[in-house]
Amino acid sequence: MDVACYAAPAAGAPLEKSTLTRRELRPDDCLLAIRWAGICHSDIHTVNGDWPHDNFPMTPGHEIVGEILEVGPEVTRFSPGDVVGIGCLVDSCGECTPCSEGFENYCENGATGTYNGVDRHDGSITQGGYSTHIVCREAFLVRIPDPGDGLGVDSPRVAAMTPLLCAGVTTYSPLRHWKVGPGMKVAVVGMGGLGHVAVKLAAAMGAEVTVLSHSLSKKDDGLRFGASHYYATSEDGFEKEHDSEFDLILNTVSAPLEISRYVSMLAFDGTLVMLGLPPGGLRFGAAQVIGKRRSVAGSAIGGLPETQEMIDFCAEHGIVAESEVIAADRINEAYERVTASDVRYRFVIDAKTF
Repeated sequence: MDVACYAAPAAGAPLEKSTLTRRELRPDDCLLAIRWAGICHSDIHTVNGDWPHDNFPMTPGHEIVGEILEVGPEVTRFSPGDVVGIGCLVDSCGECTPCSEGFENYCENGATGTYNGVDRHDGSITQGGYSTHIVCREAFLVRIPDPGDGLGVDSPRVAAMTPLLCAGVTTYSPLRHWKVGPGMKVAVVGMGGLGHVAVKLAAAMGAEVTVLSHSLSKKDDGLRFGASHYYATSEDGFEKEHDSEFDLILNTVSAPLEISRYVSMLAFDGTLVMLGLPPGGLRFGAAQVIGKRRSVAGSAIGGLPETQEMIDFCAEHGIVAESEVIAADRINEAYERVTASDVRYRFVIDAKTF
């Protein structure tokens, strides 16, 4: 099936309108008409070749919401007309320990990315959601709750849920793993596409939330999203005012940071979780973690059960990503604005404009 898309012809090149061929349905596949596709900063890194690969031309996009048009004969959970989402993954081995426990994102044999991944059946390179249609295994689809406004998949609230399929589960997963709840103090480093969702989620879980941002330019937003405190980190010695304060710190930024400053803000048994991928290594003193049994950890997106749990939690608590809907012919402009931090806080592409 040939479908319209936007694809990057080469590393660093502007995306162009194009076509790609979707595979015929396998027995456990569903065919989706894509309605919304989010733009993630990782799309930009991949298109620019920041994470080296040579899989061009390439159609990005791993935040996808659409309506099922057709199902394979072995599909049991979904039917035509259902509104579903696809996140960062479309397959995994299904046999290793993480997969068997619902953490396909940590597949020991290599999970298959929604785009720029290798199809486990035919060896082709997967192509993502900047397109009109996509084919995906039933097991890697997430059911999108009805927004309750009578608009179904066309609802602006559904559009605003689209970025949650990456930004939502990436922040929800560590919050759940470290059992965030009432009485806990959580700090979020950075309040961009990931951070603003982290603030909303942690607040909804009952934590006392603090935003640690380079400047106070987004303070009003942070407090509106549920933060109790918002501090600028640009001054030397800032961390001394918050020594041993936080039970959990989520670092959502990929820019280089002096990580030792944030480790010193952890309380006894506190954990700093890396969600961004800053270049180079992390430097902190062993005494910083030994003395208070602190931890520095990492977390990568989430598995399918956790993604569904996150979507349902967000629907229950009225959480969506702050987003700006754009037509497909503005993708390259959107990339420039994301790179310049000129978006509050995510872009979502209207797939009817492909």
